[in-house]
Order: sequence, then structure tokens, then C-alpha cells
Amino acid sequence: MKMITTADKEKQSRETIGSNGILIGLDVGGSITKIVGFHKGKLLKETLVKASDPVASAYGALGKFMLLNGLRLDQVEAIRITGVGASYVEDSELLELPSIIVPEFDAVGLGGLYTAQAERAVVVSMGTGTSFVYADMKTIRHIIGSGVGGGTLLGLGQTMLGVRDFESISEMSLEGDLRKIDLSVGDISRYDIPGLSADTTASNFGRVDERVTPFDLAHGIVNLVFQSVGTAAVLAARLEEVDKIIFTGNLLRIDSGRTVLKGFAELYNVEIVIPEHAEFATAIGAALYDSSVT
Repeated sequence: MKMITTADKEKQSRETIGSNGILIGLDVGGSITKIVGFHKGKLLKETLVKASDPVASAYGALGKFMLLNGLRLDQVEAIRITGVGASYVEDSELLELPSIIVPEFDAVGLGGLYTAQAERAVVVSMGTGTSFVYADMKTIRHIIGSGVGGGTLLGLGQTMLGVRDFESISEMSLEGDLRKIDLSVGDISRYDIPGLSADTTASNFGRVDERVTPFDLAHGIVNLVFQSVGTAAVLAARLEEVDKIIFTGNLLRIDSGRTVLKGFAELYNVEIVIPEHAEFATAIGAALYDSSVT
């Protein structure tokens, strides 16, 4: 596996990242492309572009990033591209700039460790679906993936609420009452269950009846998606015998979802990390990738 690992970064100062020019990382997703850049160890202002066509999205993101940071094309040292849409960017050079495709799981692991300043963790990337990656100073490997993710949230939002954007679902969820949606352990058991509080979810959507509001349903959808991902993340961490889980990706913009994940820290005695720049972590990992390092 070829990348700049945490160990490699310890041997060089941060100032060497992009020391000869701007290093750009592109994460081309199914509907959103995120872009970041480094210059002399400094992370430049990131941005994103929404577009259904990955090629248009990649070019649009690059142009927007250059304009936002006041950069010229001749300042760019290299562009490193990852994500599910990277395969559609077939040109070996983007705007005649040196470009390479970075394996997505490498970018996920590297970006997660970098943004959280961690040496060993399970990194969870919540995009259209969700990927679970083990990463340490020398190794990055894919553990498993799940079809539950942003696509699930948007699909359920469209079907149940007539709404198909993260911002609206997020705002609606903050006004919902989860007690009208989910059955808790306390609802179905008269006795305490060791290790589980009475308000722990026993059944997602197990309480729904005709009295629920769209706001309640929005809260239930967010809770279902984030609890499903959180549970899988805890299992992955136990499999890898680590006690730190780093969450990254688009869905971390949803405040009520972040609250769900933080609840797993106490329930399962794990460290939950949602780093700054979590949404751009995979793009950051792509920028840091180096095909010359083994």
C-alpha cells in the first residue's frame, strides 16, 4: 500500500506537505464533490460542489476552489482524486495538471487519522453508503461496508416526508419527539437489563401510529440511520480490538445524528471522535496520499 502514513508524517514536518506547490485532494461522490488543498503544511479553505455528473462536478469544484483561494493553475503541484465518481474522470490530467486516482479506502483511513490526530482507530465514512476502515501508522484496510447511509436517509425522507435534502431533514428532526417513534427497553421490559438503560432503543419505528408528526418521523429516520451505522462501527472496533472510532463524511452535518453517535461512547465504552473538517476528511486523505511512499 502506497501512502503517506502517520509514521511518515512524524519523520517530516507538516511544512513539507505541499512545500513545492499546492497539493489538491478531490473526493468525487455520487452527488457532491469536496475539494481541499495544502500549501506548506497549511490546509487551505475547502469547498464543495453539488452536481449529478461527476466530471462536471470535479471540474466545477476545482474552479471554485482556485477562485476561493486566489490561486493560479501554475501554483498546483498535483491533484489527487478519490471517491466513487473518480473512475469517471478518465483524463490523466485535470485541466492539464498532474492527476492521479487514489484508492478510496486509503483516503478514508489517512484522512480520518489526520483530521483526528490519531495513530490507530476505526474510521467510518458516512456518504451515500457507509464504509468501515481500520487504520494505524502502517496499515489501512477495509473492514466492511453498509448500504445504510446518506442515500438511505434521503430515500426515506422522500418517501415518508416528501423532502429530499439533508438540511430540511436535519432541521425537522430537531423538533421531533423520538418517544413517539421508537420503542425503548423500558417500554417492553419490567426489569433492568444489565448494560442497557431504560431509554435504550429496542425497536426503531416500533411505536409509530397515526398521531406522529412529520417532525417525529424525521427524528426517527435520522436515529435509525445513525444508530445502524454506530452499532456496526462498535462491532468493527471490537473486531479490530481498538477503542477509538473516528466518524467522517457528509452526514456529520446533521446535529441530531452527531448526538446519536456521541451516545455510543457511554453505552459501549468507546471513544467517539467527530473531528474538525469531518466532512472533508476523505478529500484530505487523498491530498496526503503519495504513490512514491511504500
